[in-house]
Amino acid sequence: MTDDELSAALEAILLVALEPVPEATFAELTEEPKERILEHLEALAASMDHPLRGMRLVHNASGWQLRTALAQADYVERFANRDVSVRLSTAALETLAIVAYRQPVSRAQVSALRGVNVDGVVRLLEQRDYIREVGRADGPGQAILYGTTELFLDRMGITNLAALPPIEDHLPQADVVSSLEEALRSTVPSGLGDGESS
Repeated sequence: MTDDELSAALEAILLVALEPVPEATFAELTEEPKERILEHLEALAASMDHPLRGMRLVHNASGWQLRTALAQADYVERFANRDVSVRLSTAALETLAIVAYRQPVSRAQVSALRGVNVDGVVRLLEQRDYIREVGRADGPGQAILYGTTELFLDRMGITNLAALPPIEDHLPQADVVSSLEEALRSTVPSGLGDGESS
């Protein structure tokens, strides 16, 4: 691995790390000696130690970590206090997945697929700018139809909906579905569903 390749690899790991990364972990991931890793980390830290840089590479007790520069604290605080995404609930993620794969889709259609009322979840997803109104249904009442937004594509790391993973990859195989149906049938008490009354 060249010096430039190693530096790039270290930067990439640091960028996605949630906790400080020890030199031993860098060495294991890159298959490079710890001495060489330390040399590159120190050089990277020195290059970031500049008043016009927004980040610093710091070394603490448990490893190396990227941190924002103290001089930029006001901007970081403003960003953190914006109404930016808190983690979405399971209900919101399920609803968002339905909209993504079935769009354009109405609230009633999403509710039918999920089996629960989704009005509140749809409002939340609209507020977060993950979905938006894309038209009206032709039928009675002309229900609002929803689709995903550019922000959704950005968060997914894709450029268009064609890049979504095929839904078939996330569905159980036919034999699994059959065995689940059989298991469910065997749990229904005898006499129910066959027209008999007690």
